[in-house]
Amino acid sequence: MYAVHFFEKNNLVLSQLLNQVPIEGAAIKIKGRKGIVLSITEVDEKKYHVAVELEKVKKQAPVLTALDKKKKR
Repeated sequence: MYAVHFFEKNNLVLSQLLNQVPIEGAAIKIKGRKGIVLSITEVDEKKYHVAVELEKVKKQAPVLTALDKKKKR
């Protein structure tokens, strides 16, 4: 078991105990967001830091309904 710490721009995203360390260039999914492994650094023999790049979260504008457009009196 390896202690794997996932970082995105020096911010800790996730820490997990894994049986295998991910490889560079592999596609991963963390907290529902897709990402790519950029680099892996070995801190100890059982501790790894993994740099990832996650895709940006797109914010959706709320949809106006017919009730929202009516004038309130």
